[in-house]
Amino acid sequence: EQCPLSWLRVLTSSVCEAKNLPTYPGPNKMRDCYCTVNLDQEEVFRTKIVEKSLCPFYGEDFYCEIPRTFRHLSFYIFDRDVFRRDSIIGKVAIQKEDLQKYHNRDTWFQLQHVDADSEVQGKVHLELRLSEVITDTGVVCHKLATRVLECQGLPIVNGQCDPYATVTLAGPSRSEAKKTKVKKKTNNPHFDEVFYFEVGISKEWVIIDLWNASNLKFGDEFLGELRLPLKFLRQSSSYEAWYFLQPRDNGNKSLKPDDLGSLRLNVVYTEDHVFSSDYYSPLRDLLLKSADVEPVSASAAHILGEVCREKQEAAIPLVRLFLHYGRIVPFISAIASAEVKRTQDPNTIFRGNSLTSKCIDETMKLAGMHYLQVTLKPIIDEICQVHKPCEIDPVKLKDGENLENNRENLRQYVDRIFTVITKSGVSCPTVMCDIFFSLRESAAKRFQGDPDVRYTAVSSFIFLRFFAPAILSPNLFQLTPHHPVSTASLFLAMHIVLPPCSANFKESYMATFYDYFNEQKYADAVKNFLDLISSSGRRDHKSIEQPILLKEGFMIKRAQGRKRFGMKNFKKRWFRLTNHEFTYQKSKGDHPLCSIPIENILAVERLEEESFKMKNMFQVIQPERRVLYIQANNCVEAKDWIDILTKVSQCNKKRQCRYQDVSDMQALRCFQRSFLLTLLIGLPANIQLDIDGDRETERIYSLFNLYMPKLEKMQEACGSKSVYDGPEEEEYSTFIIDDPKETYKTLKLIIEGVGTLEQEHAQYKRDKFKKTKYGSQEHPIGDKSFQTYIRQQSEISAHSI
Repeated sequence: EQCPLSWLRVLTSSVCEAKNLPTYPGPNKMRDCYCTVNLDQEEVFRTKIVEKSLCPFYGEDFYCEIPRTFRHLSFYIFDRDVFRRDSIIGKVAIQKEDLQKYHNRDTWFQLQHVDADSEVQGKVHLELRLSEVITDTGVVCHKLATRVLECQGLPIVNGQCDPYATVTLAGPSRSEAKKTKVKKKTNNPHFDEVFYFEVGISKEWVIIDLWNASNLKFGDEFLGELRLPLKFLRQSSSYEAWYFLQPRDNGNKSLKPDDLGSLRLNVVYTEDHVFSSDYYSPLRDLLLKSADVEPVSASAAHILGEVCREKQEAAIPLVRLFLHYGRIVPFISAIASAEVKRTQDPNTIFRGNSLTSKCIDETMKLAGMHYLQVTLKPIIDEICQVHKPCEIDPVKLKDGENLENNRENLRQYVDRIFTVITKSGVSCPTVMCDIFFSLRESAAKRFQGDPDVRYTAVSSFIFLRFFAPAILSPNLFQLTPHHPVSTASLFLAMHIVLPPCSANFKESYMATFYDYFNEQKYADAVKNFLDLISSSGRRDHKSIEQPILLKEGFMIKRAQGRKRFGMKNFKKRWFRLTNHEFTYQKSKGDHPLCSIPIENILAVERLEEESFKMKNMFQVIQPERRVLYIQANNCVEAKDWIDILTKVSQCNKKRQCRYQDVSDMQALRCFQRSFLLTLLIGLPANIQLDIDGDRETERIYSLFNLYMPKLEKMQEACGSKSVYDGPEEEEYSTFIIDDPKETYKTLKLIIEGVGTLEQEHAQYKRDKFKKTKYGSQEHPIGDKSFQTYIRQQSEISAHSI
């Protein structure tokens, strides 16, 4: 049967800034605020705290593959309170169906008030039966049987969820309520309780309320409700369905929307249905031969960069696809050579946001992450922990700071960073070195009279686009959990490691500071480093012996029960994963309490909630049937840990595959294919890039389909240029078309391939639509996305008729 192997939901969210937050009711009036990103009510990301501001700037990005369905993507602004629970200022809640409206564009949202009665998630499974009965006195009446079967996805309130349901029959002249038992420590409770009511049918309602039994003095917390009119029920019939829980309308009047300020966000949300590999062969083959097409501007990959609104959109899936199939170096070499030929001034080489620069950025980000970890993380950690003042702008000095001391602190840090970078050439990944060699040769050939261009062509990427962003925003490169203010001054170090000819400072204090490093030994070190990482045929034969930190953070672990009668309680621990071992300790920096060598990880598996009555649990299986049970903070963190533990232990000889469902087999296939990347990129043998070629081809297909009008416009441009030898029309001038005939051929193949895939997707959706019942567990009543799909299908059917 034709069906996708996976359904992938990917979210990239930029929390930019807030403005005009309400003042604090005190003499200071300023607030210490942070923002959280939530799937419904489950927090999956938290920004840094911006102190003493009513217009905090965050500038933080969050990327995740969403592991479950959700109804709202929510952003909450909190005011930190040291002595009490942090207070919520306001929220932005975007329905999943509306995310495409704001796709990849900066948008200001008004903050809304947070009302406990509107914070709802989850669904309930009900069965209603209406029957006619005769009482002992001979009177005929109607009896309603309401069966509350189960709920799924209820929120966890204050760290717990002990839910129960109340069933109320409400009418104009009566209200009768009954209650289920409380189910302890679960947000997926199974009730299976039946309640009977005598009803009159006409104007009566059944109201189902879900509550969290709380031990707090404020009473039980509302979780959601459902209101059903009885007039839709037929006599002697039963009705069974799943329903989304809804907010409760308690008549509260919200304040003006501008009272709470606003929040600027940039959200990118995509859903991809990935078919089996053979569906993508025509389009994939067309893309992979892009490096061999003459000219490269007539290739499918280059055309994708031409039609996409942002080059980054095209670069991300292209790089991952070419990396997966080992074709990234020839592709980047081809598009870089073409760009160099179009460049007139050597000082502007690779300075724009072209497809070449974006592809190289993405390649460095994927292949160079462990390189950054080895090179920069130790010094960044020290800077953040010691927190020496480094401000050398006299205007920005704080009270009590000494300019000379600050200058010396910064000089020492810059010198150390300069040294670790310029001595790290042997660790630079092979794929980056091969790309740098290609850039160097293309630039030197194009500008033969400029001896420095072979260095500036490489330095513009390795320094300005790789090391500099990692120092300025180490959190974006997994070097620190959050953006540390103390590293902002270290961005100045990038001016130092550039070749001397490019140093140009407007600020006098920077020019003075640069004199420390204006010596020939620094220039020689930079040139030697650039020569090493851009040498022809360079291979990294020397493996990296020191451990590479892959992930760390707090989680809850269950005692492993090494002693027969030992306690098996749960405790919070700091976990740390490298390519050598998986450890945990009481706090960060403490001596490990337990160390599991990577080769001893036999399996990593997600646990169902019923196992321990706890969410987001997984287990790490070791030899001799020893198992480490761990609870992550949220669903995204759980998926990240499971994925990376699986990845790092995938090549273990005694590895066990206990569950082999479709998704696991797909992941296994992906890991097996990506093993070749360890050789191509120069990663340590037990670290692999998790890239699925089919998924990336599906993403590229989606982009081509989205920008189909531009593809057709580009076809028109090719025809126009082929027929007329005059100047280009204004509407076609945005496209790079070096060879109209070859470009037209490629465009025709792209449109045909995209059209075929579009037919397959449409057929799959039609088949699924026929089989899916509204009110099923997959699509509960109240699912607006399914309602929208039904409306679209009806419109399509009417149009075709």
